[in-house]
Amino acid sequence: MNDNTFTLSHIQNVLDWAYDKALNGIAGLDSARELADSYLSESDNLLDNVNALIRWQNAKAGASGFLTGLGGMITLPVAIPANISSIIFIQVRMAAAIAYMGGHDPRDEKVKTFIYLCLCGNVAKDILKGIGIKITGTVLNKLSAEMVNSISRSVSTRLLSQLGQRSSVNLVKFIPFAGGLVGGLFDSVSTNIVGNIARDIFIQSEINLMIIQNK
Repeated sequence: MNDNTFTLSHIQNVLDWAYDKALNGIAGLDSARELADSYLSESDNLLDNVNALIRWQNAKAGASGFLTGLGGMITLPVAIPANISSIIFIQVRMAAAIAYMGGHDPRDEKVKTFIYLCLCGNVAKDILKGIGIKITGTVLNKLSAEMVNSISRSVSTRLLSQLGQRSSVNLVKFIPFAGGLVGGLFDSVSTNIVGNIARDIFIQSEINLMIIQNK
């Protein structure tokens, strides 16, 4: 690992691995859809349910040995440390669950692209602004294939730019969805940011749109 250089293919590899496991499930863990359903049943307040989901995922992200503690039931992506793969999985599954809760289908390519976009944290909105897109309740329906590809390229490039190129220490230090993760500890702060961005994109924007339409 110390001598490896991470590439866009490494980034895409671990993202797609996490996405597949999040949607299809892992033995002993709920899928994103099951996770969403469990929180939707908690109360009639969608925002409260989403915030409860985010808080619990923050706690998981702060715990060590999340996936590796499953006893070898899963195969982690090659060339990505287990702790990094774990945090990516937690955040992708959380964002996908929030998308479900907002009435979106994560299997749709546009929704998938926005799930990956959430992993960029606060930079996500800057990426959208850079291509002239504002987060609104109908933005996903209005995206062209060209815009989706542009977002996807920006996300991959942004994530790659944050990776340390020579060592696990640098990888842990600079990766945006695990910033501050040192010595096997997951960064619950970055997970909270990802959850908030997912809420803004998939939940809050829909609520704002409904408020405008009902005026």
